[in-house]
Amino acid sequence: MAKAKYYLITCDTLLGEEAERIGLVSVCVDDDNVMATASRIAGDLAQGEQNAIRWTKHSLNHWYRMFAPAFETSLGLEFLSFSSPDVQEGLAAHREKRPARFTR
Repeated sequence: MAKAKYYLITCDTLLGEEAERIGLVSVCVDDDNVMATASRIAGDLAQGEQNAIRWTKHSLNHWYRMFAPAFETSLGLEFLSFSSPDVQEGLAAHREKRPARFTR
């Protein structure tokens, strides 16, 4: 959570390798290996014990659903911030490669 928060707040570039290293994604592969890796993982899952996989997935999804209200609140607050004049200033500053001059 700390690393996710850092990248969300700073907007620093996050490469796939770093996302994998800090646990934000499960697997990072080169573009030309995406389909082969996905097919291998899908095959492994297809060969696995289906009840165990199904119930594990169900349990984890239940855990994620418990946090849906917090996620929806976060998403709503993000959209509110997108209507701020500071958004336009931030984008202009990024395009012009200059420090942003926020009003608040």
